[in-house]
Amino acid sequence: MSMAVTRLSPSTLWNSKMPSLFYITLIAILCATFYLVGIWQHSLGPIPNSSSSSSSSSAAAGFLISAPCSSLQSNQLDFLPHHLPPDPSPVGARVPHLPPCDPSFSEYTPCEDVQRSLKFDRNMLIYRQRHCPEKKELLNCRIPAPYGYKVPFRWPESREFAWFANVPHKELTVEKKNQNWVKVEGERFTFPGGGTMFPRGADAYIDDIDKLINLKDGSIRTAIDTGCGVASWGAYLLSRNILAVSFAPRDTHEAQVQFALERGVPALIGVLASIRLPYPSRAFDMAHCSRCLIPWGQYDGLYLIEVDRILRPGGYWILSGPPINWENHWKGWNRTADDLKAEQSLIETVAKRLCWKKIVQKNDLAIWQKPTNHIHCKVIKKVFKQPRFCQTQNPDMAWYTKLETCLTPLPEVFNIKEIAGGQLTKWPERLNAIPPRISSGSLTGITEKMFVENTEVWKKRVAYYKKIDYQLAETGRYRNLLDMNAYLGGFAAAVIDDPVWVMNVVPVEADQINTLGVVYERGLIGTYQNWCEAMSTYPRTYDFIHADSIFSLYKDRCEMEDILIEMDRFLRPEGSVIIRDDVDVLLEIKNILDVMQWDGRIVDHEKGPHEREKILFAVKQYWTAPKQNQQGIKTLS
Repeated sequence: MSMAVTRLSPSTLWNSKMPSLFYITLIAILCATFYLVGIWQHSLGPIPNSSSSSSSSSAAAGFLISAPCSSLQSNQLDFLPHHLPPDPSPVGARVPHLPPCDPSFSEYTPCEDVQRSLKFDRNMLIYRQRHCPEKKELLNCRIPAPYGYKVPFRWPESREFAWFANVPHKELTVEKKNQNWVKVEGERFTFPGGGTMFPRGADAYIDDIDKLINLKDGSIRTAIDTGCGVASWGAYLLSRNILAVSFAPRDTHEAQVQFALERGVPALIGVLASIRLPYPSRAFDMAHCSRCLIPWGQYDGLYLIEVDRILRPGGYWILSGPPINWENHWKGWNRTADDLKAEQSLIETVAKRLCWKKIVQKNDLAIWQKPTNHIHCKVIKKVFKQPRFCQTQNPDMAWYTKLETCLTPLPEVFNIKEIAGGQLTKWPERLNAIPPRISSGSLTGITEKMFVENTEVWKKRVAYYKKIDYQLAETGRYRNLLDMNAYLGGFAAAVIDDPVWVMNVVPVEADQINTLGVVYERGLIGTYQNWCEAMSTYPRTYDFIHADSIFSLYKDRCEMEDILIEMDRFLRPEGSVIIRDDVDVLLEIKNILDVMQWDGRIVDHEKGPHEREKILFAVKQYWTAPKQNQQGIKTLS
C-alpha cells in the first residue's frame, strides 16, 4: 500500500506565517513604547497634581530632546521602606561612675560592719551575725587597698609570712605574744604556728590528734575549725590532704580571718549565734574547737546540735581547752574547779543526748564520734527525750535559717552496720567517685551520667582557660580561688592538682537543686551565698574569681553593678576573673568593667564562635589608697 504526499504551494506557506510576524512586530512596538514612557516618568520625578495634558506633552518632548544619555543612569533605585514610624528621641546611655572609696573603708565588710552590729541584740552574739546594708546604704565606690599593698607571698611560703602593709594590725602580736600566733619582723608578719592550746606548734598538735584518730588513711578529708584564730590548725592540715574551713567572728581578735586568708588558708567570717552555719548537713568529717570560747552546753546544747547537723555519720568532734583537763589547768584559767567541772559535765550530757560516743580523752584533747546511723539513737530517745528529732525542716537549708533545739535525723538505713546517707570513698578517689546524694537519687534531676559528663566538661573548660589566661596556667600564681556558682564542683575538681584551694559557692537562689552537699561529698569545701548581698570575707582575700552564668541567674533580682562592686571588693589587685554568660550580658559587664580599672576581653566559647555563651577574661589593675603624711593629709606619690 502506498501513501500520497501532499505539497503546499509557496503562497499557502506565506499566508500561514503572516499572523505570527504581525503579532511579533506589534509586541516589539509596544515594548519599546512602554520602555520610553518608563524612562520619561522616572527621570521627571512625581507628576504634578494639576497640569494639562498639553504641558505634559511639551515637557516630555523637551526632556527627550535635551537630556543627555548619562543623566538617565545617575539615579539609583530606592529599596528603602517609606512607611515606618518616626524614630524615638535619642536617650543617652548611663555611664557608670565608680570612684574609689575613702581609705577608711579599706577593710570594709558590709554584712559584718561594726557600727551597724551595735544596733542588734547582744544575747547569743546575735549582733555578730550577718546584718547586711539595705539598698540605699550600699556603697557605690571601689574599696581601695592600703597604701604600700604588695602581692602576697606564694604558697607554701605564705603559710609562714604575710606583708604588714596588707594587714596593718599589731593587736594580735601584743595580745597573743606568749602564744606564738603571729609576730612582726620588719615589713612582714611571721606565723610560727602556735595557738592557745598548742604552744609546741600546730604541726605537733595535729600529730597528737593523729595518735588518737587516723588522719592518714583518706577517711578524713573535710574539716571545720570554729573560732579559728589565725587558722594555723587548718594551715598545717593541708599538708596532710585535709581541707578545713576556718571561721571566727569579726573583731573578736582584730583581723584573724583576714590573716588566715592572707596566708592562703580557707576561712570565712562567721559565728555560732542564732542561725545555722552556711553549710549543708553531713558536710564535714571532723569538727574542731581549741579554746574557741563557745558555750557548748548552754541553750539546751543548741550549738552542739548544730555541729551534729553538719558532721557526717561517723564524724569526729575534737575539743581542747576549757573545760578539758581542768584538773591541771583551772588555776591558770582563772576559774574555779567546780565551775569547770560543771561545764564539762554539761557537755558530756549533751553529747550523750546526741547519741555521740566519747572515744578518748588524753591530756588536753577530748574526742567524740557521731553515730553512723540513728537506729540505736531512736532507742536512746526513749530515755533522753530531749532533744527530739526534727520533723519538718530541710536539713540542708542553711541561709538565715534559725537554729532549733531538735536533732537532725540521719537518712534511714536497714541494718545497724549501714552508714546513713551512703558510704563515702576515701580521698583522693572520693573526688571523682559518684557522690551518694546522686547515686541514691535524692537530688531530683541529677543522674550519675550527668555527674560524669559534668566532670569531663570542666576538665576541657579549664584546659581552655589555661590556654588563654597564662596567669591561671602559671603554677603558684594564684592560691585563693572562688567559684561563684559551683553546681557540682566541676571547676574545683579540674584544678585539684594545682597548689590552690577553691571556695565553692552554691547560690541560695539555686535551691531547687541544692548541690552543696555533693560538693562536700567530693571532698571539696564551699558555702551558701546570696550574691545580692556581700560575702562574709574581708577585702582583697581572693586571687581569682570564676563566675558561670551568675549574672543571668541574678537578672531582675539585683543590680549587675552591685555584684561587680562586691567582686571588686574581695578580689586582690592584679587578681583575675573569668565570667561565662550570654554575649549580651557580657557586653553590659564589659561596659562597667571599663570604669572599674579592670582590663578585660571577651573571647569565644571553647566550642567555637557560633555559641551565644562567651567568656570574659579580666584582670584587676594594681592601685591603692593615696599616701598620707603624719597629719593624715593625702599626698600624691
